Amino acid sequence: MPQHASTARIHEFIRSQVSQHPTDIATVAAQQFGISRQAAHRHLSNLVAEGVLLSEGKTSGRRYSLAETVVEKTYAVTPGLEEHVVWDQFAEPFLAGLPGNVQDICHYGFTEMVNNVVDHSESSSLYLKLLRSPEALQLEILDGGVGIFRKIQREANLESRREAIFELTKGKFTTDPARHTGEGIFFTSRVFDRFSIISGELSLYHGRATRDWLIEDAELSVGTGVFLKISATSQHTLKEVFDLYQLGEQDDYAFAKTTVLLTLASSGNERLVSRSQARRVLARLEQFKEVFFDFKGVQTVGPAFIDEIFRVFRLSHPDVSLVPTEANEEVLRLIARATHS
Repeated sequence: MPQHASTARIHEFIRSQVSQHPTDIATVAAQQFGISRQAAHRHLSNLVAEGVLLSEGKTSGRRYSLAETVVEKTYAVTPGLEEHVVWDQFAEPFLAGLPGNVQDICHYGFTEMVNNVVDHSESSSLYLKLLRSPEALQLEILDGGVGIFRKIQREANLESRREAIFELTKGKFTTDPARHTGEGIFFTSRVFDRFSIISGELSLYHGRATRDWLIEDAELSVGTGVFLKISATSQHTLKEVFDLYQLGEQDDYAFAKTTVLLTLASSGNERLVSRSQARRVLARLEQFKEVFFDFKGVQTVGPAFIDEIFRVFRLSHPDVSLVPTEANEEVLRLIARATHS
């Protein structure tokens, strides 16, 4: 590297490497940019003074680490507010040093959620918070609008807000189909290590590591809160998640697959037994070409429920592939009976 490398480039390099080189970062930076160790130490001292780095120990055994960063800002939601501008101003400057795949995931999820606030929330304000530590990055997007679950329930004429959450997890649901595809929350919930969305008295949580989906009690009287968290060393990419739910080139890589989380289709101890419950589960699934029915956590189901999905719907929509996953032996027997009837 040339000796005239800019201070910004040197500082970005130090931020990206200090976790791997807490005791010899000055030597590593000096070698990388062809500068003296004294010059590298001056850059480290400046970053400590700015609150970007922490240092501990005496000169011979000094260790450096990234300090925690907390940034907050409120925007007025106006028709001219653009999510990429909010990203450039608020979030992007604090992601230096993170791997490119992590920055791409943050960029995607953050801008999708901000766009939802601008286009759907009916809110006059947007509150943002960024928390960065050496281990992880968390983004929070909150508005003071109508509330996402309430709005979906209202626009789709659904019986409950739990049903609104269930529809949201299927994907391709939007209250403004002329301008939106309904993909944003579907993919954002799957690309982050942890995703939660809170509105009113309910929250939806997804954890990547355990594939857990939970609807829990919450308390957010006004608006919607979205919380996104990802490891600073995550190896996951946007492409790998998109590839799971898109078909190939012949379909222009369309969003054509979805997973139906059957544990979210019922509330409390309600069992999935009836054809009416099945029809609720099947709503809008004709929009997809492949549907995975995730039976994780479902111990028993009724024959009528299974028959409505795997015989009646399959016969009327032969171009939609129906694939059960995580089903126990009892459920698989019912599916086999329905598909061979």
